[in-house]
Amino acid sequence: MKGWKSCNSADDRSCWLRDSNSKQPLFSQYDIHTDYENNWPKGVTREYWIEVKESILVNDGYSKPTGKTINGTYPGPLLEACWGDEIIVHVKNWAQTNGTTIHWHGIRQLGSNEMDGVNGVTQCPIAYGEEMTYKFRATQYGNSWYHSHYSIQYSDGVAGALRIHGPDSANWDEEWKPLIMTDWFHDSAFELFSQELDASVPGTTILPPIGDSILLNGHGHYDCSLSNDKKMCAPGYESYYENTFEAGKRYLIHLINGGTGASFIFTIDEHKFQVVSMDFVPIEPYTTNAILLNPGQRYSIVVEANAKPGNYWIRTEIPGQKGLGGIELEVGCGNVTYKHDNLTGIVRYDARSTELPKSTRNDFPTDCHDEPWELLHPIYRWEVDAHPQNDVLVNTYTIGIGNETSHNAFRWELTNVPLWIDFDNPTILNVENKTWNPTYNVIDYDFNSGFVYLIITADVSGLVNADKREIPAGHPIHLHGHDFAVLAQRSHPYNEDKDPLTRFSLDNPPRRDTVWVPSNGYVALAFKPDNPGAWAVHCHLNFHASSGLAMQILERQREILAQNGNLEQTYEECAAWKKWETAHPIEQEDSGI
Repeated sequence: MKGWKSCNSADDRSCWLRDSNSKQPLFSQYDIHTDYENNWPKGVTREYWIEVKESILVNDGYSKPTGKTINGTYPGPLLEACWGDEIIVHVKNWAQTNGTTIHWHGIRQLGSNEMDGVNGVTQCPIAYGEEMTYKFRATQYGNSWYHSHYSIQYSDGVAGALRIHGPDSANWDEEWKPLIMTDWFHDSAFELFSQELDASVPGTTILPPIGDSILLNGHGHYDCSLSNDKKMCAPGYESYYENTFEAGKRYLIHLINGGTGASFIFTIDEHKFQVVSMDFVPIEPYTTNAILLNPGQRYSIVVEANAKPGNYWIRTEIPGQKGLGGIELEVGCGNVTYKHDNLTGIVRYDARSTELPKSTRNDFPTDCHDEPWELLHPIYRWEVDAHPQNDVLVNTYTIGIGNETSHNAFRWELTNVPLWIDFDNPTILNVENKTWNPTYNVIDYDFNSGFVYLIITADVSGLVNADKREIPAGHPIHLHGHDFAVLAQRSHPYNEDKDPLTRFSLDNPPRRDTVWVPSNGYVALAFKPDNPGAWAVHCHLNFHASSGLAMQILERQREILAQNGNLEQTYEECAAWKKWETAHPIEQEDSGI
């Protein structure tokens, strides 16, 4: 922008751009206190080209022949932009057996619902050999990722980091590229999904699929003695993620849980850090020595290199909690076969060193949870209206596995049926409908002011007619197209008579786009109905979403076409997909998203 200059420096990361022609710059600048929902800089255009491919991956020393990658790697390339930039990404699909889409996790997509990247909701899949161009504005800033939303595809490797530069709530000297942590599966996620369905049969002894190892930015270790097929072992390909500190400097590090079913506690031995943002929301910094990320969540931290110079382990530890009889269970927190002592990375104060660290593990809680609710204070405040626009009793949803089969399986549900979309017929091409296929799980939110509330509970013990089974598990719930305020987050069953009066906080509550619903507990969320579109709400445990644990919010239906303009590309992609699918019929086994 003409006349505007950067005011972002190591001594003041809270400022971003300042009008050099203004007599009073404080009144004419973009900074961490700016209302970013309504104001953002006029940025430039950033353009990228990516290709989804089928690849053999050996990230942890074991060959995965069913890998699917972005530009041949996992994770895919880092995509970067600045606050206010227009982002254009050309996505080509070279996966011969799958369609694909790319979802820009956490991006608001204001006025660009058709770019959200969810097949069956905002587009048809991109067929083999076809290309789709995504175009959207970076109205927020911070740390996120992009991933396939075609069935369970991202678990096979279709994911990468997305960094939108902007102000921060604490000062720092240097910035690392984002870190994606994940539970890694050697077999195809599409094949493993059948195990998830088998495990949901009442009385079964089959366990849901768990990962084989842990990766940090694509680096990991696997003990091949655990494998039944030693021919797939690839010794020499296992590795640690490595980076360096210079004593006395402060480092901005972006953390992403891009996993399928595992939560992770991130630590750097013998170091503390400040937490400065959650998802896309800058927060008042707080200090800790460990941070827990549930699938889909992101945090940014500032670490001061103030330890004795040496080598230090980075650990990504899967949390757990004691079950009945003291048996160790990862209740909803996931697990992997081989953890390698949770050692996935190394920080070196001397880049020339090759020695393994001898550092000491930090002491921290290891139960399943979100970061402490009372510590998460957004810089830009929301005061939530105590009078929601919607009927909260109607918009209360319970997670569970249905007692009746749907599409030949017992499936996870958020409403009274599991979500089941049609690849060929996305919601966005049907927004003039007055009725919907019940399996689309379309919930009408036709409000144009204030807040709407959404209650999600993981307790099914009180359900009338016991239409769902109680399964002890927590769930990370992600809402597309919005940040939401977390009015309450409790590990006890929801009491609709008492909790809204005694538990809900309306004065600048935590705000994010992915939240943990505790096992046997609930969350109360509030968001602004200010973004016309069809928006997915789903569990970010990938097997659960594929089972059906999702719904769609249809927001201000009559305004969607007017605000989301040109759907010509959407129609073209659907025509290409239908042509490809006719020649290569797909037997849909999962929800599709």
